[in-house]
Amino acid sequence: MISAVLMAGYLVATLVLFGVAVSTLAWMVDSWRTPRARGQMPFPVADAPQLTFSLLVPARHEEAVLPQTVHRLLQQDHPWLEVLVIVGHDDPGTAEVAHRLAAEHPRVRVVVDDSEPKNKPRALNRALPECTGQIVGVFDAEDEVATDLLRHVDTCFRTTRAHVVQGGVQLMNYRSSWWALRNTLEYFFWFASRLHFHARNGFIPLGGNTVFVRTDLLKMVGGWDVACLAEDCELGIRLSVAGAKVAVAYSPQLATREETPPTLGGLVRQRSRWNQGYLQVLRKGEWRRLPTLGRRMMARYLLAMPFVQALAGVLLPLSLVTMIVVKAPVLFVLATFVPLVPTVATLVMEVVGLAEFDRMFGLDARLRDYAKLVVGAVPYQLVLSAAAVRAVWRELRGEGGWEKTMHVGAHRGDVGVSVGSAR
Repeated sequence: MISAVLMAGYLVATLVLFGVAVSTLAWMVDSWRTPRARGQMPFPVADAPQLTFSLLVPARHEEAVLPQTVHRLLQQDHPWLEVLVIVGHDDPGTAEVAHRLAAEHPRVRVVVDDSEPKNKPRALNRALPECTGQIVGVFDAEDEVATDLLRHVDTCFRTTRAHVVQGGVQLMNYRSSWWALRNTLEYFFWFASRLHFHARNGFIPLGGNTVFVRTDLLKMVGGWDVACLAEDCELGIRLSVAGAKVAVAYSPQLATREETPPTLGGLVRQRSRWNQGYLQVLRKGEWRRLPTLGRRMMARYLLAMPFVQALAGVLLPLSLVTMIVVKAPVLFVLATFVPLVPTVATLVMEVVGLAEFDRMFGLDARLRDYAKLVVGAVPYQLVLSAAAVRAVWRELRGEGGWEKTMHVGAHRGDVGVSVGSAR
């Protein structure tokens, strides 16, 4: 009886994982499926600028990377922009750098965030009333931004009549650590393909930076949710509910370049924060106001992904024990391999994706990179599962503290150079 219950439960979990694997595969290749889908990816050709921009850069303990980011933003070939650097009242090191930049450049202003506890959405909300531009853009303190990005964003707003424009963000230092390559490809498929799918279907969890929103709309919806650990996803849902039109564009030469977390612990904490934020958004229930059943189901599915990842993490060792302890019928054993089919297909697409990524960015993947991609598949999934389990545990315990990701600037320079601190 116990064996039958175990096998039935395991088969149900297997079917769930099969569905997750199939949908993940479909979303990651969406931009390459049809000529129409392929045409959705790039930014439109830029024309004469007409809009004004307020660029928000929340910075906490970012003395090492902030100056280069601000200088890069000031090199934009767009005539109408201001840069608002947001620093905490308890962070004198970053504040000193920010005030020095403001003294040197009249288009830079410093906004002091005296809120408690400190987190990114509180910092952004503190700066929102100070914005004078028609468009608010958000960047992280370590971002490497293309100098002609704003001209293309300006054109994109006007040609698509969008309320929101989500640009591409791309991790670049894929040889810094064993997990960096898979992390890099995750971003590639997310911004080059998956977000386009969600935008077309009227429900999109926005990215955390290189996102641009019309200022009046952002103020109307009340800015960012200060209690949410995935403030970008939560804002995307509220804007989707409000009927906002979101344009997503990914052009390699315009993608904002970032780095992978420099330590494995940093990666786990980052993913735990994101996953916990998704659970918070799921619990908040704003997605229930989406206008169609299909959008609501998609939202529920996407936001519940941490639970599915946690299930996958628990299921792997449990399946091994079950296969050893329980004398299972042959058909049952064969059924447990069903999720393997789309999983292998996904791995094949990741190999193809690495070649496509290198082609787009003018890089040369080595044979060892492809080997590392394949060998690292299972360990990386276990890391993501551990982060999901940790997120669920933190949420159940009511732990909502913001765990900041450390930045070392590994993406600035040759992507083939390993960073010592990343090991």
